[in-house]
Amino acid sequence: MAQLTLRDLGEIMLEFHDSESPGLLDTRNLDVVFEDLDCDSLMLLQTTGRIQREYGVELDRERIAAADTPRALLDLVNSALAEVAA
Repeated sequence: MAQLTLRDLGEIMLEFHDSESPGLLDTRNLDVVFEDLDCDSLMLLQTTGRIQREYGVELDRERIAAADTPRALLDLVNSALAEVAA
C-alpha cells in the first residue's frame, strides 16, 4: 500500500514554498499549524493538488481545509490511500 511520508510531504511542500527553507517539515513541527510554518492557502492548494495527482487519491475539500497541521494532512492522505487500497 502506498503511503505519504513526512519526507514526501516536505519535498512536495518545499516545491511551492516561497522561502528556501530546507527544514520546512520535520518531526518537531508535525503539530504546528501551517500558518505558523509560513504556508499560505495557495501553497497548500498546490500541495494537495499534486498529492492527488501523484497518489491517485481524491481528497475532500472540507477535510483538506480542516487539516491545519502536517500531521493532520498526512493522516488525511494516508486514510484516503488506505480506502483506495481496500
